[in-house]
Amino acid sequence: LHLSLMPCGTHLESNRDECTVSLVYAVHLMKQGSVSFDYQYVDNNVFFEFFIQNDQCQEMDQTADQKWIKLTSNGEWGTHTVNLKSGTNILYWRTTGILLGGKPVKPVLLKNIQIEGVAYTSECFPCRPGTFSKTPGSSSCDLCPRNTYSNKGASSCTPCPEAQYSEEGWAECKERPPCSEKDYFQIHTACDSNGKTQVLYRWVEPKVCVEDNVTGAVTLPPSGEKEDCPPCNPGFYTHNSSTCLPCPPGTFSDGITDCQACPAGTEPSLGYEYKWWNILPRNMKTSCFNVGNSKCDDMNGWEVAGDHIRSGIGGSDNDYLILTLRVPGFKLPTSVAGVTASEFGRITFVFETICSADCELYFMMDVNRKSTNVVESWEGTKSRRAYTHIMTKNASVSYTWAFQRTNKPSDVRRFVNDIVKIYSITVTNALDGSASSCHACALVSQESGSSCVPCPAGHFIDKDTNQCQECPPNTFLSGHHIYGEEACQQCGPGSKSNKEHSVCFSDCSFSHTDQNRTLTYDLSALSSVGSIMNGPSFTSKGTKYYHQFNISLCGPEGRKVAVCTDNVTDLSSKDLQSESAALNNYVETFVCQSTIIPADGRGFRTALSSQSISLADTFLGATVESTLDGVSVRPDLFPETSRKLPDINFFYRSPRITASCEHGRSAVITLRCNPEKGERGELTVSSKCPAGTCDGCMFYFLWESSSACPICTEADYHSIEGACKGGMQDTLYVWNEPKLCTKGVSLPEKSSAPCEAVPLWLKVGIGGGAFMAVLLISLTCYFWKKNKRLEYKYSRLVMSANKECELPAADSCALAEGEGEENEDDVVYSNTPSLLGKLKAIASKV
Repeated sequence: LHLSLMPCGTHLESNRDECTVSLVYAVHLMKQGSVSFDYQYVDNNVFFEFFIQNDQCQEMDQTADQKWIKLTSNGEWGTHTVNLKSGTNILYWRTTGILLGGKPVKPVLLKNIQIEGVAYTSECFPCRPGTFSKTPGSSSCDLCPRNTYSNKGASSCTPCPEAQYSEEGWAECKERPPCSEKDYFQIHTACDSNGKTQVLYRWVEPKVCVEDNVTGAVTLPPSGEKEDCPPCNPGFYTHNSSTCLPCPPGTFSDGITDCQACPAGTEPSLGYEYKWWNILPRNMKTSCFNVGNSKCDDMNGWEVAGDHIRSGIGGSDNDYLILTLRVPGFKLPTSVAGVTASEFGRITFVFETICSADCELYFMMDVNRKSTNVVESWEGTKSRRAYTHIMTKNASVSYTWAFQRTNKPSDVRRFVNDIVKIYSITVTNALDGSASSCHACALVSQESGSSCVPCPAGHFIDKDTNQCQECPPNTFLSGHHIYGEEACQQCGPGSKSNKEHSVCFSDCSFSHTDQNRTLTYDLSALSSVGSIMNGPSFTSKGTKYYHQFNISLCGPEGRKVAVCTDNVTDLSSKDLQSESAALNNYVETFVCQSTIIPADGRGFRTALSSQSISLADTFLGATVESTLDGVSVRPDLFPETSRKLPDINFFYRSPRITASCEHGRSAVITLRCNPEKGERGELTVSSKCPAGTCDGCMFYFLWESSSACPICTEADYHSIEGACKGGMQDTLYVWNEPKLCTKGVSLPEKSSAPCEAVPLWLKVGIGGGAFMAVLLISLTCYFWKKNKRLEYKYSRLVMSANKECELPAADSCALAEGEGEENEDDVVYSNTPSLLGKLKAIASKV
């Protein structure tokens, strides 16, 4: 027997860090047999496997559900049984913790290992102290009861002296301590016949402290004054001043007034609404459990306290104080009974925790009594807040709240003042619920007495006629609130609704107008699920892990086809849905994340996937803008593009609230045109936030692809004309550079057209030039000739004036008779002599 788990009296406990620990037991079977063991396994940050090897160190054939152990709920023990072959069997129990957030893991607990098929033993072993065996040769030893003890090999237990006590299985007795405030608790009595209640104080049972004649001991405080009982919870009415009963079918009440029939055209809103806590409701129960002892087995884990219910005192600080609410199923309102629902009901509770130690509150869910899974947990002090969980399948379910003051081993009560309070619990559409109000329903007609009928998918109830009307195009119905057209909510930009108006999605097409040009995109090549695995990252202990993201961007009529799973078999499995639902945490959504532990990381024989979560349940829309519905892009995370085309941003949200994300998670997928990346392109996360997120709530991805480029149009190419050769001219068409489009129109084929050596325009130009040249020459000659004639006439006129005129004072002289008769219109009158005239005048004087 090789043991690396820590023995803790009644059980074995694994470590709380990342170290891999193993329990190895070799046994030789004379015939085929089996091994069974009890275990607690509550933390999915621990991988717990059980496998068998033969004497050749070869692993025996085992199915996945035999090898990988199922999770259990807090405080509950599970049993695992595997058949063994005859011969040597080496049994391995192995646990490996993964500390991704620095939070210590919860250990795996192991006890009651039983092996059948071994040979009879040759000797008996004495019972250990604190146990006994009445009959020699018994197969097991029994624990000594409270207030008794035993030594090794005892056949009976010895009672403790009166001043001492012991717990079950103790090997010795201890002195009874003086009573303190930690040894009693308060309760609220049920309403009496007069409608009164009061606060009483009771000792924690079994009582081990001493209150009389002991220094420093306290006594029970006196009982409180009688007060009026709180009213009944909504949906109930007061019966005989002391009892609250549910309203009959078809009626409703606010808990104060009598039950009333729902008005015509309405039906009861069934459910639970617990906000007054005088007694525990009939469908709730409370208990206390501790792994290492049974001190609190008979205690109430929670106590009612008027306007809230609170955690009880327990027996030890590491007790699990458990409160359970059982819902047999859900019943949708009549008006939506025929719709394929994504929400059958929801539970909302308001709570607060007050802690001085490392307390933790778990909210868990068990569907159809198969397995209990932790839905959410909160550590330390938390202010008053509400939490909502939506049921997506119609099934019976148990909701459990488990509170633990500390997860460290403890046999005492030091933190009794660390408590959790739940103020209200509301469950909608509960099958056996009562009604606190009525809501409108669809009617066959407006006639009196018409009964409620279900509306077809995608229809709302018209307020005027109370009849079903289909929602407008590209709107969706949110939840089960279908009264009035305002129940049909508009889909976001770049999205459309499916036929049932139940979800908005992208049909893989997108258009955007930029600078008076409409860009159209075809994203169908990105419709299949895209994946990215970033990393590797390392925990504080050096364990290597990756984050894998699966993304369903568009298409499939709004179906969420991105799948992540906590698979414990093989990541290469093509049919993940065929795996047992009890083994896998199966997530189907738009964007999901899994944590991958590679096979070489911790010696696993296969890669492991865990912590699968949904990042995007709702598609908000697609736009080139940087903000949509409160979700924004961070431009600093990715390098800016040098291309002029805008990025397309797909916005998603997951409304599920978590302890770290009070407003849920969101995701943005940025599509960027990159012709070099091919149709499917490449998904990346920011180097500044290599986990895909910087705060755990907002996730950012960049998807570069040629499919993110717009569809090609005639504006994306231009023509080039060649030279005229042999009377023919070629015209070529080429893409604009850089080419930022895809698909769409194709480049036209090269074309040829007849042409002349001298183009017509050139001919016309030459002809026009020649004509203008001739015209200018003709005009020049004409004006030169005319100027010469005028010069001649003028010279004759001057000469005749100098010879014949006798009156020097005259301004002009008449021509000789007959000289001007030829061309009377050629006579020129001038007061200023020409240069030639002046020269002649000077010559005559000389």
